[in-house]
Amino acid sequence: MSGRGPFGRLDWVSVILYALLVFIGWLNIYSTSVGEADTSLFNFSTLYGKQLFFIGLAALGILFVLFVESQFFERFASIFYIVSIALLLGLFIFGKTIAGATSWYDLGFFNLQPSELAKVGTSLALAKFLSDIQTDIRTGRHQIYALVIILLPAVLILPQPDPGSSLIYFSLFFVLFREGFPIYYLGILIFAVVLFATTLMFGTVWVAIGLVILTLLVYTFKKASVKIPILPVLGVIVVAILFSLSVNFVFENVFEQRHRDRFALWLSLEKDEEKLDEIRKTIGYNTYQSEKAIESGGFTGKGFLEGTRTKGDFVPEQHTDYIFSSVGEEWGFLGTSTVILLFSLFFLRLIYIAERQKSDFSRMYGYGVISILVFHYFINIGMVIGLLPTIGVPLPFFSYGGSGLIFFTMLLFIFLKLDSNRLKDGI
Repeated sequence: MSGRGPFGRLDWVSVILYALLVFIGWLNIYSTSVGEADTSLFNFSTLYGKQLFFIGLAALGILFVLFVESQFFERFASIFYIVSIALLLGLFIFGKTIAGATSWYDLGFFNLQPSELAKVGTSLALAKFLSDIQTDIRTGRHQIYALVIILLPAVLILPQPDPGSSLIYFSLFFVLFREGFPIYYLGILIFAVVLFATTLMFGTVWVAIGLVILTLLVYTFKKASVKIPILPVLGVIVVAILFSLSVNFVFENVFEQRHRDRFALWLSLEKDEEKLDEIRKTIGYNTYQSEKAIESGGFTGKGFLEGTRTKGDFVPEQHTDYIFSSVGEEWGFLGTSTVILLFSLFFLRLIYIAERQKSDFSRMYGYGVISILVFHYFINIGMVIGLLPTIGVPLPFFSYGGSGLIFFTMLLFIFLKLDSNRLKDGI
């Protein structure tokens, strides 16, 4: 759609889908936090009241984005990134520790989580770098620069410790692949993930034996016409074994015990079924209760404010990371399907908008936005239904939290602002 003023040129399909997700998210925050003594929707001492306040701040953020010239975000992308990195570094001195993670600044009226701002700054900086006329992502030097932009905030966030937020930055690799990053790097990334998991499950010795056996099989059964140099292969095996040796160090010294326990549960490192079931009810208590809450909702759900597990506080952090379980209990299969459909339509619309961009910066930033939101979505839903370990990743626009809602909103509306500028220029 087009029209006069910053609002008329917005993609209103995306705006409506965003508003629906925020509204449904707030309804579920209300359901998980309202008490019998609460009589006002505007009681800002309650979680649902605070979320209304955060929605108001997000609306102010939208106004700021829409009334600023589009070129502002491209011109000052590096400044956004530098400020984000500075705020992440400041946490080591001035950070507030909540639930074992020093990830927030205490601003009095709410806690600021700079890792959320850094998602905006990193997406802008990466798009700015990749869209520069002098950048050629096929060259090694520029590949290293791009990797540094992505990995620097992730490295600063990891020791907070917040491995969940750190992991999100790896979603920006999809922007690199979209813009011509060699595809074999994706194979290396997948190989590293598989190597990490298999090392935890079987140990470095068995990983090394498996790599040697696999290599022997390849050389035994390959066609005589296919030449595979032995030295590079041996180099890969050595690097893989060194990486495998580092896995246990990272697992034991970087991850906290709660993270190690969750990975142990996810990878089924405990083989005794009775002990494994006990672990599910203790270490995996959150996921266990989440699965039970969703299961109890059936096809149509128990009804709004009628969720017995929600009202009984069976699912810890149900207003944040596990909010999707309240949808399952109170709205059932129909409700969860509706939410999944809304998110799917939203992502497809953003992909459509990204593909119609004529500006390289706008397209690359758009895919950064899509990558971050989709990664959050899949990890959160997978975590809630037990397919992935619990690593503290919120559901965008849905979960309770000021920093998440405000900066997810700004992340999105900067993209919509860039798209509206395309319409303004008639392209």
